[in-house]
Amino acid sequence: MAVPMESQLQSIFEEVVVETNVCVYVICSMFMDSPEDERTKLVSCLGAFRQYWSTLPQESHDQCVQWIVRFIHSQHSPKRIAFLYDCLAMAVETSLLPPRMVCQALVSSDTLEWERTQLWALTFKLIRKIIGGVDYKGVRDLLKAVLDKIQTVPNFMSSAVVQQLLAAREVVEYILDRNACLLPAYFAVTEIRKLYPEGTLSHWLLGSLISDFVDSFRPTARINSICGKTRSHILVSCCRCSLLPVVNNSGAICNSWKLDPSTLRFPLRGMLPYDKDLFEPQTGLLRYVLEQPYSRDMVCNMLGLNKQHKQRCPVLEDQLVDLVVYAMERSETEEQFDDGGTSQLLWQHLSSQLIFFVLFQFASFPHMVLSLHQKLAGRGLIKGRDHLMWVLLQFISGSIQKNALADFLPVMKLFDLLYPEKECIPVPDINKPQSTHAFAMTCIWIHLNRKAQNDNSKLQIPIPHSLKLHHEFLQQSLRNKSLPMTDYKIALLCNAYSTNSECFTLPMGVLVETIYGNGSMRITLPGTNCMASGSVTPLPMNLLDSLTVHAKMSLIHSIATRVIKLAHAKSSLALAPALVETYSRLLVYMEIESLGIKGFISQLLPNVFKSHAWGILHTLLEMFSYRMHHIQPHYRVQLLSHLHSLAAVPQTNQNQLHLCVESTALRLITALGSSEVQPQFTRFLNDPKTVLSAESEELNRALILTLARATHVTDFFTGSDSIQGTWCKDILQTIMNFTPHNWASHTLSCFPAPLQAFFKQNNVPQESRFNLKKNVEEEYRKWKSMTVENDIITHFSMQGSPPLFLCLLWKMLLETDHINQIGFRVLERIGARALVAHVRTFADFLVYEFSTSAGGQQLNKCIEILNDMVWKYNIVTLDRLILCLAMRSHEGNEAQVCYFIIQLLLLKPNDFRNRVGDFVKENAPEHWLQSDWHTKHMTYHKKYPEKLYFEGLAEQVNPPIQQPLQYLPIYFGNVCLRFLPVFDIVIHRFLELLPVSKSLETLLDHLGGLYKFHDRPVTYLYNTLHYYERHLRDRTNLKRKLVHAIMSSLKDNRMPGWCLSETYLKCGMNPREDSVWIPDDTYYWPFPNCDWRFNEFPNPAAHALHVTCVELMALAVPGKDVGNALLNVVLKSQPLVPRENITAWMNAIGLVITALPEPYWIVLHDRIVSVISSAVLSSETEWVGYPFQLLDFTACHRSYSEMHCSYILALAHAVWHHSSIGQLSLIPKFLSEVLKPIVKTEFQLLYVYHLVGPFLQRFQQERTRCMLEIGVAFYEMLQAVDQHSKHLAYMDPICDFLYHIKYMFTGDSVKDQVERIICSLRPAMRLRLRFITHISKMEPAAAASVPPSSSVSSPAAPSIPLSVSQ
Repeated sequence: MAVPMESQLQSIFEEVVVETNVCVYVICSMFMDSPEDERTKLVSCLGAFRQYWSTLPQESHDQCVQWIVRFIHSQHSPKRIAFLYDCLAMAVETSLLPPRMVCQALVSSDTLEWERTQLWALTFKLIRKIIGGVDYKGVRDLLKAVLDKIQTVPNFMSSAVVQQLLAAREVVEYILDRNACLLPAYFAVTEIRKLYPEGTLSHWLLGSLISDFVDSFRPTARINSICGKTRSHILVSCCRCSLLPVVNNSGAICNSWKLDPSTLRFPLRGMLPYDKDLFEPQTGLLRYVLEQPYSRDMVCNMLGLNKQHKQRCPVLEDQLVDLVVYAMERSETEEQFDDGGTSQLLWQHLSSQLIFFVLFQFASFPHMVLSLHQKLAGRGLIKGRDHLMWVLLQFISGSIQKNALADFLPVMKLFDLLYPEKECIPVPDINKPQSTHAFAMTCIWIHLNRKAQNDNSKLQIPIPHSLKLHHEFLQQSLRNKSLPMTDYKIALLCNAYSTNSECFTLPMGVLVETIYGNGSMRITLPGTNCMASGSVTPLPMNLLDSLTVHAKMSLIHSIATRVIKLAHAKSSLALAPALVETYSRLLVYMEIESLGIKGFISQLLPNVFKSHAWGILHTLLEMFSYRMHHIQPHYRVQLLSHLHSLAAVPQTNQNQLHLCVESTALRLITALGSSEVQPQFTRFLNDPKTVLSAESEELNRALILTLARATHVTDFFTGSDSIQGTWCKDILQTIMNFTPHNWASHTLSCFPAPLQAFFKQNNVPQESRFNLKKNVEEEYRKWKSMTVENDIITHFSMQGSPPLFLCLLWKMLLETDHINQIGFRVLERIGARALVAHVRTFADFLVYEFSTSAGGQQLNKCIEILNDMVWKYNIVTLDRLILCLAMRSHEGNEAQVCYFIIQLLLLKPNDFRNRVGDFVKENAPEHWLQSDWHTKHMTYHKKYPEKLYFEGLAEQVNPPIQQPLQYLPIYFGNVCLRFLPVFDIVIHRFLELLPVSKSLETLLDHLGGLYKFHDRPVTYLYNTLHYYERHLRDRTNLKRKLVHAIMSSLKDNRMPGWCLSETYLKCGMNPREDSVWIPDDTYYWPFPNCDWRFNEFPNPAAHALHVTCVELMALAVPGKDVGNALLNVVLKSQPLVPRENITAWMNAIGLVITALPEPYWIVLHDRIVSVISSAVLSSETEWVGYPFQLLDFTACHRSYSEMHCSYILALAHAVWHHSSIGQLSLIPKFLSEVLKPIVKTEFQLLYVYHLVGPFLQRFQQERTRCMLEIGVAFYEMLQAVDQHSKHLAYMDPICDFLYHIKYMFTGDSVKDQVERIICSLRPAMRLRLRFITHISKMEPAAAASVPPSSSVSSPAAPSIPLSVSQ
């Protein structure tokens, strides 16, 4: 086919070429064709070509045009080329040939070379002539091709040919002409930035054309940039203006902090010329996060690192090395190390971080060591050398057996650098824990030498002379078979020989024997017939801290193995208290997670359960309830799932174990962090049954309350009216299928609106008080009338019978003051699991009984009987009864009666108050520092024994019943500690009902001291004040009482100032009804080191954030006033805010205010409205200047030229950057309902774009619906501005931003809504935006007819540079 086509085309075009040759060469210059003759020849040629083209199949069109171009380029006569190009131009003009095809063939021709200057000039003149007919995507491709072609022009050439080469520049200039509008300028800048990235100069032939065009997009880039997100590179020494997260805070898990794992840059959308700072590696941000304890998950999230995929991350490696160097610098200035100071905590943290990131191969150990050597060389930093070697020893001892010796030899280079001594280093005082660090280098050498011997390697290194005394001391200690526990010799030997089983057995054996106890010694545990091995003193934390990770792994493996062995053997002897406490302490070390908490949940618990070792299972659940800290949420939810499946097993249907399982589940549910609930429960959406209780209404209610609190605190449902389509719908539906129930209106009113709607739609009919009373009377008549004991027991205990037996026992006591033996047998037969339903019914019955009580003597009698059932007969435990009462859904007067019963149960008799008082007085919550917990535990239980099997009733019946009981071991728990999570719920229920406020204050006065043992007291206060903000606004005394009761319980166990500020304690804690303390502006300022492993919070910033929020919410000041005061900290230029740290302060304000309830942070919207309505933005004559520069807060602040509007902009960015997606989801409504009616000027519109632009990426990733609503609102505002303004000076940046939104975020999703708006805009704007809706280029004439001032591009910026990067 190709040959005939070429021959036919040749015959058509050569005939014309021959005629042209005759004219040129024969007649020469004496005679020239007239224009008419030229046109005749063109028409003739095109006629022949048209006839041929019509016969050509579609697929051959490209090939045909390419042949024509090759034919033209094969000519040497400029006249011929010009004539043939005229033919092509006419073919395009007459629509014979498509212009895109012609242009592409011309530019892509291999024979278009800059050396043929005339051909070059003629070609680009033709392209310039016909490119206007090319579609916008074709123009984009042509721009790229033309720029690539220009790149072939060399840098040095004769000036004589430059003029002709400039024809290519003219094509580019025409393409980039904003008024010609051949394509979206956004397309053009994208292609240009691909070819010329940031910092790359364009080709000299293009002059400033490219740079000027790219600069015109800097406003668009700035609209999409957060103020102050990066450090200022000009004032780096004094300006720390980064926005930084709080690790483990809810805002830290969003996409705001993502970084490219190879460059550490922010993932910027679009090829825009962002400020130079945004292209810089964000090493400061990553370094800051790495410094925080418990930050490894956030680091992995920031860098997109997955533990399942081993991938080395060199940038992470570098920051870990820099952090070690920083620790070395810190050590030079610190005198003490083992005093719990910042240096010790930093080295502990570094050890944990290094092990994790190297273990999962995100960092390379040998690379890090070599890098450390390079960075420490010549620095003379040797005071921290022992600590550094201790950190390296952690990894070496645990991994050297599985890796090549060569990977660890670089450590010897570090030794040569950091240990320059020629003489022997003396042996340190081994009575101090720091001695283990001093021996670290010697231990490393021993491990390296052992590895070399095992590998028969020739790389064996003789012991360095300076370490000889250390080595000799270790060898001598090893020969001593009697090792005392009074110094750190055992730890030294474990650390040195953990890879040498022959030598390791002795010191590890001593540790193990110490906590296991010898086989002959026995001790008693609380309860009946419960004996345990005799060791009661756990290994102290100082000793455990002094063991290497490898030694700790060996110890915890030994413990776990022994526990499993005892479980299999079904030993009746309980574990030694020392073993249980030591095991609990070992589980706090994150670096041994695989054998620690992961092994505990995934291996130990299932093995123990499989062996039906109920005593050990009870022990493990107690450990989890009372001894574990900072357990990752997925492990906690996994345990919750285990507990729900465990509850259904028949063997667990015994009082003590069932109580323990339910108490542990309740703790797990109520302790879930607000930001943890959604990520964890969405993992179970396919099978929500696994994390819900099939039987326990109380546990499911507790979960719903946790859901309500979590969705409120995280603002998950903000802007939504229904749970349809949300992650919690199936969970709620499954709960209602398992345990149908209702909520009291005062409780329901606190729920987020979608949850309220769900429960109103799923209302469950409830048994009336009358029917309950009638059923109880009927059953009681049966009880009295039946005479055969077996029939009575069978009737009242069989499955399916009404759960009314506790009500019957109540009536027996009320009428006869006695319960017979049959009553005891029925209770035994009912079983622990079924008895819960009886307690639930009994709770409702009590409310009825007390409601109808005549008062006086009868009421006192009711109270006495109720307390006897708990304390005298041990029929039901206090914590279970109170939980059931607190979870009932009584209304009005009945609700008050219910809470009155709770108060009576807790306070009327002395039984519980005495227990609480003695426990609080005799014990301290810092269990990790104690060696005598077991002694105090036993003393308490002997004074107040737990009776869980109706022992009191068994003793009271006639004749008394002898029970062959064997209690499961109790190591930590008691009724006070079990009551704490129930007390949390009770307080919340009392807060919901206004008439019982005084009762709550009384409860807090008498029982508030228990919060000394709450594992999350500040978090509980924070959640309570946040969730009930609306209910507590006008109840300042109650707020004060709540805060005081909980915080004062800890006053003897915390340093002064650990939570509440001195100002608040002095002024805010004193109730003054006549003169409420209102703090002035100087009060509102954001906030002693401790062992964060056992702290409520994982790091100092998280602690500071929560205690600050608690204090602010506790103020007797409206939330709106507090929010405004916080904003004024930076807006009113307080003297305590240094200018160079302004964005650090904005960062703090953003963190604090977004962690507060809506009334506190919504005031920012008012400030934004005030600024947008101000004359500066609403008047076109007020503001003289370039708006994009004036809205650049960083540059303006640096030059002391900032304005109030730029301050508000930067502060809004700081606040919204830290906001949850729920908080941000109010922005669409704010734009459409509040801002849209007042935006009339171009300045106002640009300000709104600057406000919201940086957050579009987050909306797209987390809540697409909001992003689409914002996109439409932007166009609606533009329409209002277009109609209101005579002149638009900044059309191009506005259009560029809208194109950015289309191509980066919305696509065609909003096309239908915005098309009508675009069609209504002025012609120049319509022309620019026509590609968004694909409107045809219908009015170039109309666009041309618009006065130049209306259609012209944005005016050039003033001579002051927009930013440093320009």
